[in-house]
Parts: sequence; structure tokens; C-alpha cells
Amino acid sequence: MPKGKPERGSDEWHMAGSPIIDELNERSREVFRRLVEAYLETGEPVGSRTLTEAMTEKVSPATVRNVMQDLEFMGLLNSPHVSAGRVPTQTGLRLFVDGLLEVSDLNADDRAKIDATVKSNSADMGTLMDRVGAALSGITAGASLVLTPKHEEAPISHIEFVPLGAERALAVIVFSDGHVENRLFHPPAGQTPASMREAANFLNAIAEGKTIGELRKAIETEIAARRQELDGLAQELIDTGIALWMDEEGRHERLIVRGRANLISSGAEAVDLDRVKTLFDDLERKRDIADFLELAESAEGVRIFIGSENKLFSLSGSSLVVSPYMNADRKIIGAVGVIGPTRLNYGRIVPIVDYTAQLVGKLISDRGKG
Repeated sequence: MPKGKPERGSDEWHMAGSPIIDELNERSREVFRRLVEAYLETGEPVGSRTLTEAMTEKVSPATVRNVMQDLEFMGLLNSPHVSAGRVPTQTGLRLFVDGLLEVSDLNADDRAKIDATVKSNSADMGTLMDRVGAALSGITAGASLVLTPKHEEAPISHIEFVPLGAERALAVIVFSDGHVENRLFHPPAGQTPASMREAANFLNAIAEGKTIGELRKAIETEIAARRQELDGLAQELIDTGIALWMDEEGRHERLIVRGRANLISSGAEAVDLDRVKTLFDDLERKRDIADFLELAESAEGVRIFIGSENKLFSLSGSSLVVSPYMNADRKIIGAVGVIGPTRLNYGRIVPIVDYTAQLVGKLISDRGKG
């Protein structure tokens, strides 16, 4: 990913090119940029002496303090303690990300780790996505989120019904990318192993290469044409099994969360531990997060959500860096992301998330061609 600016996480923020950034002269911009960079690196309030030593031009600590006071008045900085240094506010972080952040190139070591995971040639797409999540959390030292593909849009390879008793059966559907869906359901009364085989044979004869939606239409046409040939029990089972997959409440994607332990440091203060506990509670609501990531798929490229911009994580004061990935038809089918404290190393994490999303999309596209 070339150096540049990632997309804003919320349309409410229009910092770049707006009066608030235009008001900053060159010195103010440098003080602000260096303060935020130091804060993101250490997590500690930054004082005027530290900034004075880092400034390009020779200035006095008093001059830097005056600039910091101006920035605080503008709502970009905050002083957590009376005599301490400053930290950026959420508004300040948004300004930094939108207008001053320099996204670095992906370093060779991070690239090699991602390549090794994504190119592991796992036959099972679910296992591969688990590995991607684990690798992403390990590389970034944050928690990773991986929203797997929505397989109602993927071509079907094979379908099977497996009896598990008088009132239970397993519906198995294999997709062309190697992903397998297993769903327990209650089959219509009176089903026999023979009727289940007949139903599966009927479906497999017309299913290959079709999505579930396309298969549903094909089934209606075929049943109308072959009503006399198809056993009534098999026909009822087909209707029940396909309805199971087509049910709007039955979601066909899975959210994988990895690396929560990375968010707790050995030296964490009580307030930080409370924040992380709140974050863990948020992460338990996986359905809500998956819904949120689907909203994040509305635009291409990496997006950054800071603090309360992301309503799911507003209480924990966390940030989310997320990017959708696409299939061969350039359709967004999932997302990968990293969540952590607002002092994330955005310049390093943005290219990691972007590169991982691109590789996952390419892998899924290649498997779809196979």
C-alpha cells in the first residue's frame, strides 16, 4: 500500500482541509504531530521538554508550551494531570489520522509472516481464516477480527443429507472454495435413508456452480417439471433443507476474534484493566460486531474508527482498523481488522490490515477458479 491517508471511519469528521487544520501554522503542526507520535509510541503524556529536543527548529520549552496550550484550547490536546504533559483527544487523533498520518510500507518481516499464513494451502477455508486471525493478532499485538465470506453467494460443489436419528439430520453443503457448512435440522416426518439419498442426488445433479439463491430457483423449475418422478418425501426434504440455508436469520458468515490477551499488559493500571474488561464484554457480542463490519464494507480500502466513532467500543475507548476483502468479481465478501487502544501504531497497522485483506481476497478468488 503506498504512503497516504486511510479513509475516515465516520462521515461526521471532516478535519483534513477544514478550517481547524488550516489554522495550524508549520510550528503548530510539527508540535502536534510529534506529540501524537510520541504518545502513540509510549502511551504516556508528552511534555514540552521532550518536544523541544525533537523539534526541527530551535525553540524554547516556553514556546512549545504556548503552542500546546493553543492546541488544548482548540480541543486537540488534553492534560490528564495538573502538572503533567499532554495527550491527544479523540478529536486530535482524528485530525492526526486524517491529515498528518504517514502510512509506512509493510516491512519484510511482517509481510513474510502474513504470506506464510495465507499461503498455507489449508483445504478448509474455516481453518485458514482461524490462522489468519491468529497471525494478525500476533503480528500487531492487538485483537484481530476476521469476518468470513458469506457463502450464500459462493458456488456450490456438493450437497448431502445425513440422518442422525428419527428426528434429527445434518445438512452438509460444500462450496467451490473448500468451505463446508454443516447444519443440524429436524427433517420432515417419515424420512428414510433412501429418500435422503434421492434428495441429495437430485440436488447435486443441478447444484454445481450455482449459488444457494440460484439453486432455489432451479429447484422450483425442476420440481415443477419432474413432480411425478421425485418421491414426495424427498421433495419435502429438499424444501426443508434449502429453507434452512436460505433462512435470513441463519447467517452464513462467521466472526473470528483472536488475541484478546494481547490487550492486557503486565504493567496495566486499574483504569486500563477496566477499559479492557469493557472491551471484552463488547467482543462477546459477536453478532453486533459482524453487523458493524458489514457496514464497514460499504467502501473499499482501510478504514479507521476511533473511540466513540465506533459505537460498539465507545465505552472502552478503543480503535478499529478494518479493511474489506473481495472475490474475483470485485464483490466485498468479508473483512479483516485489528482492535486495540486508541494509541495504536496506525502507521504500521494500516498496511498490515490492507495487505492481509488483499491476500485473503486473492486466495478466495483463486480457489473459486479451481
